[in-house]
Amino acid sequence: MRIKTHPTLKKLAQHIRDVLDGGKKYYLIFAHNGTGKTRLSGVFKNLVKKMDDATGAKIEGALYYNAFTEDLFYWNNDIDNDTDRWLMFNKSSTFFGGLDGLDIENKIRDLLVRYDNYSFSIKFEEGYITFSRIVKNVRNQEVTENNIKISRGEESIFIWCFFLAVADLAIGGIPEYSWVKYVYVDDPISSLDDNNVVAVACHLAQLLKKGELKAVISTHHALFFNVMYNELSKGETDIRYLGLHEENGKHFTRSISDTPFFHHVALLQQLKVAVDTGKLYTYHFNVLRNLFEKTAAFHGFDKFYDCIKLGDTDEDVGLYNRMVNLMSHGSYSIFEPKEMVPDNKQIFKEILNKFLEQYNFNETLFSNE
Repeated sequence: MRIKTHPTLKKLAQHIRDVLDGGKKYYLIFAHNGTGKTRLSGVFKNLVKKMDDATGAKIEGALYYNAFTEDLFYWNNDIDNDTDRWLMFNKSSTFFGGLDGLDIENKIRDLLVRYDNYSFSIKFEEGYITFSRIVKNVRNQEVTENNIKISRGEESIFIWCFFLAVADLAIGGIPEYSWVKYVYVDDPISSLDDNNVVAVACHLAQLLKKGELKAVISTHHALFFNVMYNELSKGETDIRYLGLHEENGKHFTRSISDTPFFHHVALLQQLKVAVDTGKLYTYHFNVLRNLFEKTAAFHGFDKFYDCIKLGDTDEDVGLYNRMVNLMSHGSYSIFEPKEMVPDNKQIFKEILNKFLEQYNFNETLFSNE
């Protein structure tokens, strides 16, 4: 597996741009939260801006979906009267440039109907969106509630559908979005269940394949990654695992284009490095439990600790189960990276080694080569 180290996120963004400009159409990234995916999307966005020779202004080159995209939308909750609740949007962003008159509302509705059943109206001149929903009153009659505030999850899905509608226009070559040279999508599916994750991934892949725009897709969601992996043409896609060297803070990418990708392998590699180096922190129990839960689901087990059971008489199973339960909850969370005490390090090492004895992984996964 080919590993490449990138000293800065800008160098990594330049590498991605070079790969796409060199012939690949897609760059697909799997990375855990906290690795720098969202920051990378911002660095890439700034990297591909072009200078307007006439005005000297910078012109956007990437249409992107990430945490910053959601920040283009914000609520006016009508604090005084609590009646006119509007989702405002930043009209100055090129994301919204030229949308009025392009039938964007119907394009969004065609997408939104897959996920929810509320209605909306976009006021382009004023820069806000109103929502309504049909409900039944006490007499079981259908009535329309206007100016409702949708939930945070519904809002995320609406913004995702908004982005897809705009991306469809850009991919179709409409003049108002001729500035788009790249599409960058970072983790669009945090509020969706698994069925909708598959639908979103399939639809995104089909949309990207319609045109000639280059695309970067990054995610920490294993199911979303696997669907994109299978939907996009392997010959046109550079497929990478993005990680972070703990000792020096540098990012690295590992090619997984030529090997099957299972969603728990990246977790296992992370834990093996931690055990081998002795740099074990309490949050590694969270990672370990995550690994067991994913592996248990993969093998059809009901309980995560079945993955560390070597036999019904294994007397350590109870201890290991209690340790994983205790250390992956409460104050021992991923947000408090305390180093383990020596006894816990030893137990952690035993649990992981038993797991590796039970499931025979390819040793080259843990090679430094």
